[in-house]
Amino acid sequence: MVLWEEVALSAIRLAVTVVSAAMTMSRHPAVRAGIQAVANNPKAREAAANATRNVAYNAGVIARHIVGRRTP
Repeated sequence: MVLWEEVALSAIRLAVTVVSAAMTMSRHPAVRAGIQAVANNPKAREAAANATRNVAYNAGVIARHIVGRRTP
């Protein structure tokens, strides 16, 4: 049987890895130019914001499935 602490720790490690990779990618000149282009285009900015919200929501859903809901 897997302990919940181990699952939570694995989820935390995965989150740290994803954030680290995102930070590394965001420093690339091509990525920075793309971000600047999106920031200057209102339609693209709105689409990017909606995509970010959807990804964050889905990540939360997956995290709840992995870790489970905690009862107070």
